[in-house]
Amino acid sequence: MAREADLSPTERLTMLMDHLGLGVAHFGTPIPRDISGMAADYPGRLGGVVLCVPSRLDPAPFTDIDERVLMISGERGPAAEATARAAARLPSAERTVLAGYSAPGSWSDAVADQTDQIAARMIAFLGPRHADVPRSAGPKVGTHAGISYRVEGAGPALILLPFFLAPSQWDPAIPRLAERFTVVMTGGQHLGGVASLEDRAQMASYQAMFRTLIDTIAPRPGETILEIGCGAGSLVRLLARRLGTANSITAADVNPFLLREAAQLAETDGLTGAIHFQHGNAQALPFADDAFD
Repeated sequence: MAREADLSPTERLTMLMDHLGLGVAHFGTPIPRDISGMAADYPGRLGGVVLCVPSRLDPAPFTDIDERVLMISGERGPAAEATARAAARLPSAERTVLAGYSAPGSWSDAVADQTDQIAARMIAFLGPRHADVPRSAGPKVGTHAGISYRVEGAGPALILLPFFLAPSQWDPAIPRLAERFTVVMTGGQHLGGVASLEDRAQMASYQAMFRTLIDTIAPRPGETILEIGCGAGSLVRLLARRLGTANSITAADVNPFLLREAAQLAETDGLTGAIHFQHGNAQALPFADDAFD
């Protein structure tokens, strides 16, 4: 059996489904590559698939299940272009265009901006399709195979994979979706934008840049350090591991989703208490002048 660190996203998702007692589940994702392996290797485990405002979309993995695919995009932006191109290769897929909406990139908060339209379209598309109901005795919050999850609602399973940078993620639509489905919200370092940020932090060039940066800054013991725009905390965790308890470290970001993920990853790495995570906008930081060195 492969070590957990070596598992692919597909292996992790199938293990999560097994853990929840699911043979078949609906999926919603803004990043098609996160479930492309599921579509190619385990198509029978996918009920319906909603590709929600995907900035990039390779239709090839979905050609054999295109009748189970719904693509949602705005009228303008990368997702509009990607889904329009994919529609030619997925003739049985459905495509919904959100009238008047423009999603300029991976930071677009589409579900917050178009909550009612997206939730209604997902319910109408997925409702007639089969998905299993999770075990009622299963845990509502947990981590399995490196994927964190939270369960709300009742009914057929709908697994929602994270957006890249959207601050609200799927949260605005959860109350409505949970009226019809058992909604399983996922996260962690192996999915979505966090996976991309974590992969970058493991690159030799990135780590060399980090070492050069810290050598140049040369923080002295006792100095207080602030990282602005910490994202998923990849760099600040490297910093905490290097400095140990010699310095007080605070990490700030305007994106609440990334802050939650950063705090969870720090806890997983045994760095609870070593980093203080704080919501903050770089243009109006919530700190006193001269609070950091």
